[in-house]
Amino acid sequence: MKIMVFSIFLFMATLLYSENAPPGAFSITRIHYDGGGDWYADPSSLPNLLAHLKDHTNMAVNPLEKRAKIGDDIFSGSSYLYITGHGNIKFSDEEAQILRDHLLSGAFLHADDNYGMDKSFRREMKKVFPEKDWVELPLDHPIFNIFYKLPNGLPKVHEHDKNRPQALGLFNEGKLMVLYTF
Repeated sequence: MKIMVFSIFLFMATLLYSENAPPGAFSITRIHYDGGGDWYADPSSLPNLLAHLKDHTNMAVNPLEKRAKIGDDIFSGSSYLYITGHGNIKFSDEEAQILRDHLLSGAFLHADDNYGMDKSFRREMKKVFPEKDWVELPLDHPIFNIFYKLPNGLPKVHEHDKNRPQALGLFNEGKLMVLYTF
């Protein structure tokens, strides 16, 4: 995994390991979603990230990712959520409301387009936050400068297209609650 991806996770994990985090070791929960997309894509990414966190911070880290559907007990106790894939994502109206409430209560979601989920992810997030628009994170945003210095922003990971990589965010009261990298 590229150091840049680690740095984004590392920064966010450092920010989110707070009183809102569940008791015990820091963990990341991968969202198991409906719609036919491969929610389980890139199975080594989170274990690698968690090992990196354990080796490079003083945090207590659970080395195993959690997996949960929106609304599961594990989901409800998770402050750091992750979603990825190549295909279609589909949230029910109930799941959209649960995700909205969870994010507004302090949870964080990192969505990483593994190339192919962009259209459906944006559609489903409009169900979650119809009043919010994506904001591109500027190069001087703390996420690119706190732990690792990334003066040029995200590196190009997927060579499927000629487009530049982007980091978009949804904010609540100035706090980044959803990071979307693609």
